[in-house]
Amino acid sequence: MATPKHKTSKSRAASRKAANMKLASPALAKCENCGNLIAPHKVCPNCGFYKGASIVETGK
Repeated sequence: MATPKHKTSKSRAASRKAANMKLASPALAKCENCGNLIAPHKVCPNCGFYKGASIVETGK
């Protein structure tokens, strides 16, 4: 079994971990009614529509 010949520095180990632990950007979809970018399968906070139907009454 292979063993390391030199110590791995904290910065080298941290940068390797950081490269593999990147967070993915959230998926966004366009609202069919107003064109606002929203999370998919959610009611639009701007206009209150979901799948072409008014679900929530907004003050706008």
